[in-house]
Amino acid sequence: MTGGEDISWKALGRIVREWAGDPAELTEVIPLNGGSVNNTLLLVTGDFRKAVLKITPHRVNRDLETEAFQLHHLKSLGLPVPEVYAAHTASLDDPNSFVLMEYVEGITLANAHKQLPADQYDALQHELAELVLKLHAHTRDSYGKIDATGNHQTTDWPSFYRSMYDHAVQVVEQMNDLPIKVRKKIEKLHVRLDQFLVHQDKPRLCHGDLWGQNVLVAQDAAGDWRIRSLLDPSLRYGHAECELAYLDLFKTCTKRFRRDYHAGHKLDDDYHRIRKPIYPLYPMINNVQYFGSAYISPLLQAAEQVTAVA
Repeated sequence: MTGGEDISWKALGRIVREWAGDPAELTEVIPLNGGSVNNTLLLVTGDFRKAVLKITPHRVNRDLETEAFQLHHLKSLGLPVPEVYAAHTASLDDPNSFVLMEYVEGITLANAHKQLPADQYDALQHELAELVLKLHAHTRDSYGKIDATGNHQTTDWPSFYRSMYDHAVQVVEQMNDLPIKVRKKIEKLHVRLDQFLVHQDKPRLCHGDLWGQNVLVAQDAAGDWRIRSLLDPSLRYGHAECELAYLDLFKTCTKRFRRDYHAGHKLDDDYHRIRKPIYPLYPMINNVQYFGSAYISPLLQAAEQVTAVA
């Protein structure tokens, strides 16, 4: 049993043997930080091989299938992500949904910011800008999420953006501990996004959840700190500015990042004047939906920033 969930050692051992071969023996299971539905575990074999398992016991969880698909996609584009060893969606024969992937040694970019000298962290920011530019260089004619179905496409960015947050906005609008003035402001803005989010750029490939905890860094053989992996993608073709605002919101990027990114992809003036105050509001709405009243204060701050725009 692991993490309070009904995942047997036998089931974990079978996953390990299918990955590492019949002689492989599971010797250690270490819980890692994960989501609210799946367990995230570090599996260690007798010969010290390691893999990360995200597993949802006794439930069909297609999000894990999508994560595997997206990691394969990013890997094919030459971006640093964990290799996917196996993925399975729960069935009658095997009732656990899981994705098994490479274990990448390192620390998060957020921890690197606390630990590294300024010049070394600055170099990581330069590398992050290069990776985000490489990601955003991939374009297509329509906006939408990325999964194996390929069914989520529209040429209208505001409507796609609105659709990603419709449910979260509905939940927040029913929260009595949120001031009614703020709830009405969110409702008014949400129906008028077409007025504010129009832009002239192309749909660009975006990570979707790029912040300090989802970037792993480590020292290379020469002792230089490098980005080893991007984690937990929520891939979509979207507006690149939305991803940049997300990086700023969680203080993932610095002036060095912004300078180097803007050298490769210039933003128009309306980003800072109109759209940048709006984009941070929606992740805070999501956080209130999923994590509750602890995020009401950040949501209120984000809503205040929107006042001058909407």
